[in-house]
Amino acid sequence: MNDQELREDLAAAYRLIALFGMSDLIYTHLSVRLPGDGNRFLVNPYGWLFEEITASALVEVDADGQPAQPLSFPVNPAGFVIHSAIHRARHDAACVMHTHTLAGMAVAAQTQGILPLNQISMEFTDHIAFHAYEGIAADDNLGERERLVRDLGAHPAMILENHGLLTVGATVAEAFYRMYYLEQACRIQIAAQSTGVPLSLPGAATLERTHAQFANEPDKGRLVWTALRRKLDREQPDYRN
Repeated sequence: MNDQELREDLAAAYRLIALFGMSDLIYTHLSVRLPGDGNRFLVNPYGWLFEEITASALVEVDADGQPAQPLSFPVNPAGFVIHSAIHRARHDAACVMHTHTLAGMAVAAQTQGILPLNQISMEFTDHIAFHAYEGIAADDNLGERERLVRDLGAHPAMILENHGLLTVGATVAEAFYRMYYLEQACRIQIAAQSTGVPLSLPGAATLERTHAQFANEPDKGRLVWTALRRKLDREQPDYRN
């Protein structure tokens, strides 16, 4: 994909995160690597709501979150710390998404991670990374960058304990698919736990079989992404501007 196509993809992801109630006012980031030599990424301008993001509003930054052009709105380099660490180490992770949602933060405050309460949850159960909370991510804590990368390993998703959720993907579509369903898994868990009745948990063999079925799904998220882009083109076409 060229730069403009990636801009439109990422702007669409910001709008969809807002649409599905997964934003945190002006905080958190979604980022994507631009093609070509060097470490160039697109990220949101600091101070914009996700529902306001357009393709042209996205800011090009280097691997440290420093902007490549004059700006009317600032970039938050400290907020890019998590993204920069993962982008530097995982070249397969072209897109990184990080959220602070009510359900995601509630599960991140629990010790057992994602429980296998539904087939949606089973895509992630025992196949998700964890990173212990070290305070607000800051660009002066280089050690945490190393630990983030170590903890994520080759996983497609991670729970940032006492913090929130993170997913990566080879494309914006793949990262969004994972974030949407990781969020759904968290919402299912909080809803099921709130009933106060005993929870039904399948056995290990069923979990592995179900996870393998998800893993064998080709071109993960592409059909969903194409449908969501059509929805935005009907309802919020200005995201392409």
